[in-house]
Amino acid sequence: MATRKQFVVIGLGRFGGSVCKELVKLGNEVLAIDRDDKKVNDYAKYTTHAVVGDSTDENLLRSLGIRNFENVVVAIGDNIQASILTTLLLKESGVKNVCVKAKNDYHHKVLEKIGADKIVHPENDMGRRIAQQMSDENVIDFIELSDKYSIVELLASMKLEGKTLVELNIRASFGITILAIKQGETIDISPSPQYKISNKDLLIVIGQNDDIKRFEDQVM
Repeated sequence: MATRKQFVVIGLGRFGGSVCKELVKLGNEVLAIDRDDKKVNDYAKYTTHAVVGDSTDENLLRSLGIRNFENVVVAIGDNIQASILTTLLLKESGVKNVCVKAKNDYHHKVLEKIGADKIVHPENDMGRRIAQQMSDENVIDFIELSDKYSIVELLASMKLEGKTLVELNIRASFGITILAIKQGETIDISPSPQYKISNKDLLIVIGQNDDIKRFEDQVM
């Protein structure tokens, strides 16, 4: 079973709000921060804890124990200055993984220079994809086909080392299909049932979200 994680999401616009919802849906704890009390009230039911506050206030971040969180998403919208200063304060506080929404290429370059760990330029529906990747270390990429179906890249663990596809019997056992397996720069489309999985292979699978999660929990 995937380990429950703790996240901070700063900024509750469309992107930040969708990240909050999906992280909580995936079983994580989420602290949300926004200057707008209406947004905080609107998203309180989708978070573990929601706070009205200014993320550029170092004292506020310290009072919330920000250094104790390993994962923070900075989803501040149009205020580039606030986004940059918040990111800088987070990295100076020792936050290990800071994912920041960038507004443009200039913003991106500045974020790179001050140490942002992941920089995204989200479309309206990117929040869910980012949440999936951050919440589960086995998920390398995630493409939502519908509310129920997805294509997911899963990183094979040591538990799968040396096992063949026919031995795992994935389609019959879990109802999902392995479309391809990527090993380094080599990709094997429609791999043979006799293919032996190696640690760190990328398994590209398609199926219902619940079935993919069940496969990951039971086999990965």
